[in-house]
Amino acid sequence: MANFTDDQLLEIIDGGESDRVEFKESLLGNAPDKIREAICAFANDLPNHKKPGLVFIGVKNKGTIVDKPITDGTLRQLADMKTDGNILPPPSMMVERRILQGKEVGLVIVQPSNSTPVRYKGTIRIRIGSRRAIATAQEESILNEKRQHGDRPFDIQPISGAELSDLNLAYFEHEYLVKAFSEEVLDANERSLKEQLAATKMIIAADDPTPTVLGILTLGKNPQDFIPGAYLQFLRIDGSEMSDEIIDSLRIEGSIPSMLHRLSDKLIAHNRTAVQIGPNLTERRTHLYPLEAIQHIAWNAIMHRTYDGKITNAPVRILWFNDRIEIISPGGLFGHVTSENIGIKGVVDYRNPNLADAMRTAGYIQKFGIGIPLSKRLLVEAGHPEPEFEFDMFVRVTIRPFQSNKEI
Repeated sequence: MANFTDDQLLEIIDGGESDRVEFKESLLGNAPDKIREAICAFANDLPNHKKPGLVFIGVKNKGTIVDKPITDGTLRQLADMKTDGNILPPPSMMVERRILQGKEVGLVIVQPSNSTPVRYKGTIRIRIGSRRAIATAQEESILNEKRQHGDRPFDIQPISGAELSDLNLAYFEHEYLVKAFSEEVLDANERSLKEQLAATKMIIAADDPTPTVLGILTLGKNPQDFIPGAYLQFLRIDGSEMSDEIIDSLRIEGSIPSMLHRLSDKLIAHNRTAVQIGPNLTERRTHLYPLEAIQHIAWNAIMHRTYDGKITNAPVRILWFNDRIEIISPGGLFGHVTSENIGIKGVVDYRNPNLADAMRTAGYIQKFGIGIPLSKRLLVEAGHPEPEFEFDMFVRVTIRPFQSNKEI
């Protein structure tokens, strides 16, 4: 992240709004939406400045700094714009409070993305001078080409030997596409199927329809033919040790949307319901574990694991013992997430930012950075201990049952 001195920031403000600078007096009215549009445009960096874009809060359009406090709530609201699921893939940005001319100013610093195009609510936003706009098909093509020549994350690297015929295009057209793009973009209908696949990073480009890692994972007919470790292993063990009897075993293959659906069915089947008869013969039904907590931890394991076969071909494993559930994700911690801050709301980083985008689009993630905190809360509210974490070349999350649960 760029560190700007006070003098540099004042000089930028004096220069007025531009394709790298946005002013907002406050967060009232539609300002939060306009700020998100600006963040998206700065991340796309269509002019290719290769420099961060800046959003100032507490500055009028003509560059006058207002004398209003920037509260911690304001900073949290700005920081949440990175992870609320509206801007995909999540941008790299920093939020801070600065004192300029003796007055408080909120500052959002947005880095150019190496995974363009970035979308806000399904539309690709760009900056033309001080004006925000929706990218045309030609501008979208430029952003795709920009991505090709950049330092691409692993999840949008090309898959050698894969072809367009290896993708489930019917699912893409009839289910995924309507979730990925806004109605405004779909109604315009200027883009070919290959252009739409390129815009969602499922292929390298319209003129190079080689599927990416993301495309194979999300749309692949047989993803494991190309990424051998991209499957789930579910074991139900009648005991507390791996050497105990296995009473259910399933290797779950296919695209990630298909695997997540099948895994949910398996989790529901094993999360047996206890029936307690209370006063007046009323029934109270409780599950062994809060299902949503298990799902969020499993989704995180799938989203954040490494899919690079040079590192490991181990699958994500869900081991259901009599006294616990273990969910194991290959690849270890990544980026800003450490053993000290994992599970803290707002602390988030992405090994696979575009896969995170796709899982959000498919409806398995509502908001980024809340999966582990939400799981912790759901478990504690249901009377369970907080999940336990172990880190090495993997992340192991252990979920313990409610202590008073009895075998049914």
